[in-house]
Amino acid sequence: MFVGLGVVAAIVIVFFWYVSTQNRLVAVRENVAQAWSNIDVLLKQRHDELQKLVDTCRQYMKYEQETFDKVLEARASIFGARRSSDPAALGKAESELRGRLGKLFALAENYPDLKANQTFLLLQQRISGLETGISDRRELYNAAVNANNVAIDQFPGNVVASIGGFKSAKLLEFDAASTADVDIKALFNT
Repeated sequence: MFVGLGVVAAIVIVFFWYVSTQNRLVAVRENVAQAWSNIDVLLKQRHDELQKLVDTCRQYMKYEQETFDKVLEARASIFGARRSSDPAALGKAESELRGRLGKLFALAENYPDLKANQTFLLLQQRISGLETGISDRRELYNAAVNANNVAIDQFPGNVVASIGGFKSAKLLEFDAASTADVDIKALFNT
């Protein structure tokens, strides 16, 4: 009788341990999804603002079509990476866009009327603020990914993760060029 009761108690304990671990893994997975969603909102806002910025600049910078095209190509790459939820592709596309925006803003220095345009100034400030927000959200996303991956890889969570099909997530990383100091002189010479 005591043996049967002990077996039932062990089964109940294992069941509650499994459910508790499963719930924790679901929570960390959902934190990753929420963090990605937060980045996605800012990327969408910046996506919309970039088109407005290019349109505003076009009015003044008639001879800079190649620069506009490259900014819009980078913008399209980010949109594609957002849709596929691919952190590696997004990191690469972000690096490309940051370089192109730096060149666009450097070229704007040659157009005094553009630099004085209120719409341009507001868009420049808005995009700069969104860049800061994306950077902050990237930190939160990577922290959520780290917590998710640790929970999945550590024992006993790895047992439940393999049974439940939980997958590790990828960090959102930018290449070294996008995190290095900007060489403003080089931007003016290109």
